[in-house]
Amino acid sequence: MATRIRLQRHGRSKRPYYYVVVADSRARRDGKFIDRIGDYNPLTVPATINIDFDKAFEWVMSGAEPSDTVKRILSYKGVMYKKHLARGVRKGAMTAEEMEAKMLEWFEYKSNKIATRVEKLTADKDAKKSQRMADEVKKREAYAEKLAAAETVTEEANEVVEEVAADVAVEEVVADAAVEEVMDAPVVEETPTEEATAETTEETAPEAE
Repeated sequence: MATRIRLQRHGRSKRPYYYVVVADSRARRDGKFIDRIGDYNPLTVPATINIDFDKAFEWVMSGAEPSDTVKRILSYKGVMYKKHLARGVRKGAMTAEEMEAKMLEWFEYKSNKIATRVEKLTADKDAKKSQRMADEVKKREAYAEKLAAAETVTEEANEVVEEVAADVAVEEVVADAAVEEVMDAPVVEETPTEEATAETTEETAPEAE
C-alpha cells in the first residue's frame, strides 16, 4: 500500500487549519487516515507548526511520500535533514554519534534563526502599532482643531445674529412708539370757512321763479 503524508483540512470557511496525516494515497483528502503526526495553522504569524518528530521521521524512512507543502514543513522541522544524514550513516559516511551532533547543531542554528525572526516580527508589529497610535493622535488633534474652529465661527455667527436681533428690536420699539404717538394724538375737527358756507348756501337756496 502506497502511503502519503499530507494535510487534512479543518476549520470553517476562510479560517482553515490542517492536520498532518499519513494516509493511503488512494484515500480522499479529508477521508480516513492511518496516523496523525501533527497540525499546521497558517493564519498565525509566524505559522504554528506542531510535528511529532520521531513519528514523522519513522514514516519518512519507511517510504511515506510527503506532499509538497508537507515536505516544506518537515524540512522546516529538520525531519528531511535527519533523513539525509541517516542515508549517510547507512552508506558509512558518518557514525550515528556524528549524525546526532549535526542534528543538535542544526537545531541550535534553527532555534536562533526562528528567535531572530520572531523578534523582528514583534518589533515590526510594535512599530506599526506605535505608528497607528501616532496617526490616531494626529487625527484626533486635527478633529479637535476643526471643532474649535467651528465653535469659533458659531460664536461669531451668534454674536452677529444677536446684534441684528438687537437692531431689529430697537426698530420695532421705535415703530411701536410712533404708532402709539399717532394713535394717541387728538382728532381736530375742521371749521368750515365763510367761503365754504356761502357756497353751500347758494347751492341750497331755491331758484327764483
